[in-house]
Amino acid sequence: MGHLSTFVAGVIATGYLVAGVYFLKFWTRTRDALFLAFSVAFTLLALNQFLLAASNIPREEQSWIFILRLIAFVLIALAIVYKNMTSNRR
Repeated sequence: MGHLSTFVAGVIATGYLVAGVYFLKFWTRTRDALFLAFSVAFTLLALNQFLLAASNIPREEQSWIFILRLIAFVLIALAIVYKNMTSNRR
C-alpha cells in the first residue's frame, strides 16, 4: 500500500471508530440494543480497515480479514430485524 492509500485507510478507520463511539453514547442513554449493535459493528469495521492498512494484502476479499466486515453487516441486519420484530409486539 502506498502512503496515500494508508493515510486514506486510516481516515476511514477513524471515521468508523467515531461512528462506533457515537452509537455507544446513544446506547448509554437509551439502552436500546440497536445502538449497541451499531456500535459494535462500526468498531469491527474500524478494526477491519486498520488491519487492511497495517497488512500488505493485495486483495482484501480473499483474506480472512473480510470476515470482520461480513460479521459487522450481519450484525447490523440482525439488529434491524430484531428491532422490527420487537416493535410489532408492542
